[in-house]
Formats: sequence, C-alpha cells, structure tokens
Amino acid sequence: MKGTLVTDDVLVRTEGHAAQIVLNRPRALNALTHAMVGAIDSALTAAESDPSVETVVLSGAGERGLCAGGDIRAIHDDAKARGGASAAFWRDEYRLNARIARFPKPYVALMDGIVMGGGVGLSAHGAHRVVTERSRVAMPETTIGFVPDVGGTYLLSRTPGLLGAHLALTGAAVGAADAQLCGLADHFVPSELLPELQADLARLPAHDALARWARPTPEGELAEAREWIDACYAADTVEEILERLLDSGVPAAKEAAVTLQSKSPTSLKVTLEAVRRAGELGSLEEVLVQEFRVSCAAVTMPDLVEGVRAQVIDKDRSPKWSPAGLASVTAADVERFFAPVRDELTF
Repeated sequence: MKGTLVTDDVLVRTEGHAAQIVLNRPRALNALTHAMVGAIDSALTAAESDPSVETVVLSGAGERGLCAGGDIRAIHDDAKARGGASAAFWRDEYRLNARIARFPKPYVALMDGIVMGGGVGLSAHGAHRVVTERSRVAMPETTIGFVPDVGGTYLLSRTPGLLGAHLALTGAAVGAADAQLCGLADHFVPSELLPELQADLARLPAHDALARWARPTPEGELAEAREWIDACYAADTVEEILERLLDSGVPAAKEAAVTLQSKSPTSLKVTLEAVRRAGELGSLEEVLVQEFRVSCAAVTMPDLVEGVRAQVIDKDRSPKWSPAGLASVTAADVERFFAPVRDELTF
C-alpha cells in the first residue's frame, strides 16, 4: 500500500508504517455515504494485505468532527421513494462495522469533535479509540424517528448499569470521560497533541505511540448520575421510565424526561427493546443482524421521513410523530421491527 489514493470523499495515504484514512466531507461534517463505505472497506483490504502497514488511523477532515453519521438526507429521499438504497447501504455499512471490530492490525480512531451515529460505528468498534476535549459522542437516532444502529445497541447494552439505555433513548452526547466510562473510547489525548500522535503512529507501534501522548481524562458527568439513571431506566416500559424521571426530584432527570417527550414514541419503544435484546445476544454480528431488521422496518415507517424533515430539511424542529403518543404504540407495533427480512444480513 504505497503512495496516496485520493477519492472525492475519502483520502487514503501511507505515512511510514501507518495507513491514514481521512473522511473528507468537512462541509457535511464528514457524513457517511455508500461510496465512502466502499472506499473505507477497500482501504482496509489494502492495508491488511500490505506487510509494510502496521497500523490503520481513521480521522476526519476539518475542525468540526470525525463524522456526524450517515447521509440522512439520502435515507430520507430513499424512504419517500420507497426504494432499496438504504438497505443496500446498511448492509455494507454494518459489515464494515463488524470488519473494523475484527481487524487484525491496530485500528486507531481519532474521535475528535462530533462523532455520531455512523461515526460511532466507524470508530467505537476499533481497537484504539482516542477522544479529546472537543469530543461529543452520541447515538441521536430517536431525534429523527430512527433507532440506534451500526452496532450502537451492542455497545450501549454493555455500559455500566443502565447508562446505555439513557444515552440510546435521549440521544444525549457525551464528552471524553463519559465516552470512556461507557466503553466507547480508550484514550484521552488533547486535540493540540493529535499531530504529534499521528506522527508517532507512523513510526512506532500503536500501543507505544498512544502511551506517549495519552493524558489523564478530565472529569465527566455520568458517574455521579448513575444512581438516578439506574433507578429510572430499570422500569419495564418507556412510560414507566418517563414517570420515574419526572418523579425523581432530580433536575437532570426531569431534563431527560423533557427530552424523551420530544422524541418519536415509536422510536423510543423500539430502541428500548433493541438495547435490551442486544444485551442478550452474544456477538456484535448477531446484534447487527437485529439492527438490520430494525432499520429496514424503520425506513418504511412515517416517523423517519418526518424526523429528518423536521431536523435537517425544514429545520422547524417540530416533528409530527405518528403515532403521536406512547400509549398508541402497541407491543405488536414494536415486535414488527424485529421480524426477519427477506434478504437477511449475513457475514
């Protein structure tokens, strides 16, 4: 793997013993397209087979973040057209997520700035996840009438206590310390030191480079919130969780309740069920199969189109969810998202 490979949206180059993969859509916060998934997969194939490459480093162009997620405008348009492009995208994206988790060489993700949705899938499954003081890590899918995917329910089902359920339902973004607490990151490196880290990753073993530049992580917020989060999210249903949050007397819990009240009722119920089922599944691949079923169902439902319209297209932030209330989302409605699909995801 020699020289520099340049595509429109993904840059791949070799520096010393490191293959550098750079997401290159800074105006779109490096949002992930289907073509980008293919380019990253090809870069990993080249890096895996090249004996001169010892480490893969993933980063994002621009100053705002690694990746804000998948290209939800494209998913919105496909959902309106009732096409099959989204399923094809997710099939390749989820396979890439699993490949990253199993990649045989050190895979270092620089999670600087915004890392959301699909960006979490490209980074948090890697062997070495680096966060900075600017990191904001989230799975905000319930905001747009969707459900956490890209292995997000696998990761969030394995956090301490019920922190993952809280993050999955609210879509809240966390900083460096809380990302580490939740198992989404490993190392804290101040953003000003990232150039030095990248230079050392090109010449040193990844473990040595990271040990040289990692610093103590500033304090987070979730550790102190564990008591009310674990108590509230242990409830059986979303309705009961909401009641506990409102009745807890904790200001932060009430804020979480207000946040939940703004989300898609269907997405909330499916997300809670998805996280709980993910915790009972043994492997990332099994969870990704479940997520593929859920995503394929979600793209046929009205809330995804409406959520993207309200948040991204019209930006009125006033989605009209259907159904509009939690009580109208039945157990059968939720179960439908987990039904097998005709062309299942396989590995």
